[in-house]
Amino acid sequence: MTLTTVFTYVAIAAVVLTLLTEFVFKARKNWITTYFQHFTGALFIFSGAVKAMDPLGTAYKMEQYFAEFKYTFEETWMSFIAPLFPVLSDYSISFSVFMIVLEIVLGIALIIGSRPKLTSWVFFLLVFFFTFLTGFTYLNGHVPQGANFFEFGKWDTWVESNMKVTDCGCFGDFLKLKPKVSFYKDLFLMIPAIWFLFQFKDFHRWFSPKQRGGLLGLSTLGLLIYCLSNFVWDIPGKDFRPFKVGADIRTTRQIETDAQAAVQVIAYKMTNKKDGKVVEMPYAQFLKEYSSYPKADWSYEQIKTEPTIEATKISEMSITDADGNEMVEEILEDPNYSFMLVSYKLYGTPKSEEITQTIPVYSYDTIPSTEKEGEFVIEKKLAGNETKTVQEVTYDWEEDFEGIYRDKVNPFADAAQAAGFKVFGVAGGAGATMIEHFRHATQAAYPIYEADDILLKTIVRSNPGIVLMKDGKIVMKWHKKKLPTFEEVKQQYLK
Repeated sequence: MTLTTVFTYVAIAAVVLTLLTEFVFKARKNWITTYFQHFTGALFIFSGAVKAMDPLGTAYKMEQYFAEFKYTFEETWMSFIAPLFPVLSDYSISFSVFMIVLEIVLGIALIIGSRPKLTSWVFFLLVFFFTFLTGFTYLNGHVPQGANFFEFGKWDTWVESNMKVTDCGCFGDFLKLKPKVSFYKDLFLMIPAIWFLFQFKDFHRWFSPKQRGGLLGLSTLGLLIYCLSNFVWDIPGKDFRPFKVGADIRTTRQIETDAQAAVQVIAYKMTNKKDGKVVEMPYAQFLKEYSSYPKADWSYEQIKTEPTIEATKISEMSITDADGNEMVEEILEDPNYSFMLVSYKLYGTPKSEEITQTIPVYSYDTIPSTEKEGEFVIEKKLAGNETKTVQEVTYDWEEDFEGIYRDKVNPFADAAQAAGFKVFGVAGGAGATMIEHFRHATQAAYPIYEADDILLKTIVRSNPGIVLMKDGKIVMKWHKKKLPTFEEVKQQYLK
């Protein structure tokens, strides 16, 4: 589905609702205002609904934005703002739920005409906020590597790879929009947003004030419970990500890899750094004339053919063991059932402890050989022991997190291994030392590999989460609170 398709369906829904307002509720005051109410309301309800199915996805996107804002502001005179963003990142899940519920409730308020002036201002401020986010993301394409967003003099030709956040998350994982498209979409929505500020008195209204208030109140409560059900108590009921249940990861990975390998450079676009002059020429011609465009004076941009299939996180999938060996092929090529225990983050706080070690001290003497006359050998003797104090890093593990592994995940893993099934863990960006400490702390009798935390967040929306795989395919996934017993899994899935 494309944005054009979404807008088409929303526009049709807005026409139906407008006719309903005219002929059933008889509440229309102004055709344009009523249509704008229904169009923007339906769009916000749809946009919020697909995100409500996966609130963690929106939270992770917010974390990306906060990280980028921190990096951007800490190198400017506004650096005092930068420490705020890591704090905000800690509450990204709460912000996610709040924004999703607000977006849908606002959409309902627009359709039924609740509190016109307040609704108009909230809508305007929200669209303005979205426009700022998508505009910042898109315009980062003009910021070359090593430059700051606010160093406008260093801005160059727009390059997609310069953008740190490549998707605004406006429609969650249901529909990925390039930042440019998202930015233009929000600029378009500023039209009804500004219109409402001056025409809110023309809002149509459905139902009585009490009924409208009751509907919004019940909607808020119901949406809050629904959002929480999709990450606190269980994984999302609807999965739009590439690692959904039933996905053939091995085949998809190969297809995406082949598609990327088939991409060809067909031309080069050069931009003069001084006067902005742009020259574009076919690849073959560029190979002959590139010396006429020195990199000191010109910036280069390759123009490539589009891959037949767009790459997903599956193409970036990388899982390594403690020695740095890539394990993805081994995992995906396994024809048998296996259990992958995923934790995008190990919740442990490092601490340094003084450890006293007893080290043996030896003396060495040269003595005559007892085997060959006239030769000498070196004899090693224990002279005593030496006590040495060293600093060793250990971890204080979050009690609830450690308890989930110790009391629920690891007993499941032990039962699976005892039945002859492969079990392995994957932790996000923890490092070999931290992983080894965690294995000992939880008495994990299986290897734990390492991977990028964003990849693991994409695979399963639970920390930890359990993924059942077979022959490169995802058979089933479980939330930490919905993990059945191994016997139940065996009877239902291991056939």
